[in-house]
Amino acid sequence: MRRVLAAAALLVLTGCAPRGALVPVRGEPVVRVGIVVDQAMGDISATGQFRVVGQDGDILGVVDPGVVWHVQPADGARLTLVRPDRTEPMTVQQPVTVTLENAGDLVVIGGRHYRGDAVLLRGSTGVTIVNRVPLEAYTQSVTAVELGVSDPQARDAVRAQAVASRTYALHFRGHREALGFDLYATVADQVYPGVDGEKPYVNQATRETQGQAVTWRGAPIEALFHSACGYSTEAADQVFRNGEAAPYLRAVSDRFGRGDHDFYCSAAPNFRWREEWDGATLNAILARTLPAALGAATSNVGRVTDLKVTRTMPSGRVAELVVTTSTGDLTVPSYHVRDVLRPAPDRYLLSNLFQLYVQRQGGELVKVVAAGAGSGHGVGMCQWGAIGRARAGQDYQRILATYYPGTRLERLY
Repeated sequence: MRRVLAAAALLVLTGCAPRGALVPVRGEPVVRVGIVVDQAMGDISATGQFRVVGQDGDILGVVDPGVVWHVQPADGARLTLVRPDRTEPMTVQQPVTVTLENAGDLVVIGGRHYRGDAVLLRGSTGVTIVNRVPLEAYTQSVTAVELGVSDPQARDAVRAQAVASRTYALHFRGHREALGFDLYATVADQVYPGVDGEKPYVNQATRETQGQAVTWRGAPIEALFHSACGYSTEAADQVFRNGEAAPYLRAVSDRFGRGDHDFYCSAAPNFRWREEWDGATLNAILARTLPAALGAATSNVGRVTDLKVTRTMPSGRVAELVVTTSTGDLTVPSYHVRDVLRPAPDRYLLSNLFQLYVQRQGGELVKVVAAGAGSGHGVGMCQWGAIGRARAGQDYQRILATYYPGTRLERLY
């Protein structure tokens, strides 16, 4: 989701994805999701017969099920459509709309199945394919990936996630008009796999919260969430670069008792964690990550000799890390810490909530240990905390009111 550096823990189980048409709700909004964004090529087809309609409403083709059209960028605001039944490609003005002849069919983009229809756009450098989908269909797909836990005792956590995901989508509707869509289908917003990701028990939980959203002063909130807070969430303005102080995104404790594990999110796989680097490994990682995060001026990092946490947030999360090298000190702000201090080249540090232990010998860095808690940015709803609260008997209304304090739960349609 938006502002997340790494995907939350996926709790989905296998199951058959229902493929029938979703019954529309009176007043239900449609959201536009960028499935293919500014790529060199995209593919479009459908499970049933579909129409390809040009900018002026002309029908460019009535296509049989499973026939794949390739979409490529052309000059200006034009697209090139490559049809398997024609030797010459078709170059047309954007936008191009793909609509289904039968409501029960699905559009297929890049091999994945989606409800609704599709719009083909010319991006700044490539092709963008947008899925226009009813909000409830979007919500049930996203919820299944973001928190699709099947435990019946945690069903209110799934309901809370459905409301949060729906609210998030409502909040950002219309915010990316220049791109031609509302939401990315990735962790840049919320992971959206379409029909292929749906789970029956999640669909049911979504229906049970249909049309409900969390609001602040009558408007849907920026309903951020993360995998596990470790022991407390944190205020948005403490965590994010140029973050604004949102009254409903503030620190919330997850503690329910006095024991070391008396936290609602203690069942999380990364409730407590430990990462360790020897000097050579850490030097190699920082030589790559520091210039990428801090800019070309730091290209000559030199030899790392020390690391210190110089500032923390109220929750204890690292707000500033200073890396001492043979060429000087480099200050890493909070929003780059997880990217810089990587356990491996392809893996972010789980969270900013950690204590650092540095072992030096003869002026050389020998070993660095990060002993941490939780996973994700720590703002908004703690997903594992929601699971723990649901298992403790809290309903989804209470869960949402806890993690988004001062808000209201309203049915908007």
